[in-house]
Amino acid sequence: KQIGKRPIVVNDGPGFLVNRLLLPYMNEALELICEGAAIKDIERSAKKFGMPMGPVELADTVGLDVCMNVITMLGGESTDKEAALLKEKVDAGKLWKKSGQGFYRWEKGKARKDSVDSAQYALDEIAKTLLQPYFDACEAALADGIVEDADILDAGMIFGTGVDPCRGGPLHYLQQQEQDK
Repeated sequence: KQIGKRPIVVNDGPGFLVNRLLLPYMNEALELICEGAAIKDIERSAKKFGMPMGPVELADTVGLDVCMNVITMLGGESTDKEAALLKEKVDAGKLWKKSGQGFYRWEKGKARKDSVDSAQYALDEIAKTLLQPYFDACEAALADGIVEDADILDAGMIFGTGVDPCRGGPLHYLQQQEQDK
């Protein structure tokens, strides 16, 4: 309470709740980059969905060395190419926002982004691909008993990461999508 935060009670499991849920999202972004998708399209699709920042900017903010270690530890062999992409950046000294260079060049705490406004891919399709692993991780955290109920998870993601509260959190969003079918 003294620092203006409210804890989310979770059970024991690998990674903090937020990291556990955002790792698949960031990893999917790295996979899309490895497949040739433009970073600007990945970032725009995430923001269009309601994420506070794109997964590439998030990786730069967290630190590419930290992301590499977490992906290697939690992702296993299935994330080898994504870990290799991060290792290439880390080995080149492009560590993150505070070092001035990651995937973006950072000046005065802001990422210098390409201002070209043409998407190579349909942003809605990228968002669907990008966010599915995130949604899967949210559902798994609930099914595995990491969180007591969906509302706790949704609150953690809204208040802990800035996910658009208008969507009600990731699990609420999925429930709404299912009801709209």
